[in-house]
Formats: sequence, structure tokens, C-alpha cells
Amino acid sequence: MISLRNIHKSFGSLEVLKGIDLDIHAREVVSIVGPSGAGKTTLLQIMGTLYRPNAGTLHIAGHDVLALSGDKLSRFRCEHIGFVFQFHQLLPEFSALENVMMPGLIARHRESEVRRRGLELLDFLGLAHRSNHKPAELSGGEKQRVAVARALMNQPDVILADEPSGSLDSHNKDELHSLFFRLRDEMQQTFIIVTHDEHLATLTDRTIHLSDGRVVTPETPVPTETTNPAQHD
Repeated sequence: MISLRNIHKSFGSLEVLKGIDLDIHAREVVSIVGPSGAGKTTLLQIMGTLYRPNAGTLHIAGHDVLALSGDKLSRFRCEHIGFVFQFHQLLPEFSALENVMMPGLIARHRESEVRRRGLELLDFLGLAHRSNHKPAELSGGEKQRVAVARALMNQPDVILADEPSGSLDSHNKDELHSLFFRLRDEMQQTFIIVTHDEHLATLTDRTIHLSDGRVVTPETPVPTETTNPAQHD
């Protein structure tokens, strides 16, 4: 469903990704792990079409994504990819429901249908009673579930999550992790999750290990080149 071939990405003289070959299948929950500076977030952002690689190919759901640009790329991203961030990135002036509706409205779907789906998603995630509350009135776990509902709004091919449970306590972290697998089972959703959480990585269908800009297996010797661990995780 997602295919990357020979992906390279540099920032100035720093080469962050050094020839990534990767396939993600539909209805997988995949974790990407590795030390800081390994290129995890950069790889996720390339799959999310937020960065363009310097070389390589990227296909998502049969689309040659790197052939798209401008409005066509923005529309593809809105309709085919959902995002969940570590700190939820909800708009504080809008209610939970309005935040969830945002991708549907940006995609110019009919407002009545967007509202109906938003309410259905919040109900599915146990937040129907919080639909009119603004983010400041929600707990950390509730905010992140609203963010998941927002990511699901346009029925994307894949949801990309960058340290989604990194800011949560252990109880809410476990609930969020369980939710990913419930969405995989009940909505056939695909997840790619960048995480430092070793327990989550052991639960996922597959774990991809990155080190120094390359996909490695646990037995593969780690290259000795130095990188700047403070950048482009």
C-alpha cells in the first residue's frame, strides 16, 4: 500500500536518510524505532508528503506521490493521509467536534456530512459527551483521542503518528495504544507510528529499526558514521 525505494534526504551537508527501501501493507500497525538522530521523523514526514526526498520514489495507494505538487499534492495529503502528533495540535478556539471536522471542511465535503461523521467518530471514541468542549477543557487522553478522530475524518489510507503517546501518563498511553489496534481491527486502518516506547513497539504487527539513516535489523552492525542527534529525528 506504501512503497518507498532508494529514499535519500539531506539537509545541507547532513545526509539524514541514506537509501530507504520499505513496504507498508494495508491494515498493518507498524512501529518505527531507533536512536535520536536516526531519521525516524524525517522518514515519517516524507511518507506524509511534508518533505520531498532528494532522490527515490514514493507510492501510496497506487499514486506516484512525488509526481504531484501544489494543490494536487495538498488535496492528496488531505484525503489520503491522517496525522497524529505528540502534542495533539488541536486548535484551541474550536470545540472538539469542530477540530474533528476540520479536514473534511478543508476537503470541501458537505458540512452536514462532515458534522455527522465527526459526531460518529467522537461517539466511537467515547467522546460524544465532550463534543462541544474546547481543548482547554479536555484531559490529555481526551485531547489525543480527538486528534485521532480528526485524523480519521476523511477515511485516509494511512495514519502517521509521531510519538503519539509521548506526552501521556501510563493509563492514557495504554488506552491510546489499544485504540490503534481496535481501529485496525474494526475500521481496517493502517498505522505507521514513530515511537521510543519499547512496549508499544513489541505490540505492533511489525517493527522497523532505523539507525543512521538506514533500515537495519537488530543483528545488523550499526554504521560508525557520526550524525547530529539533535536534528532531524
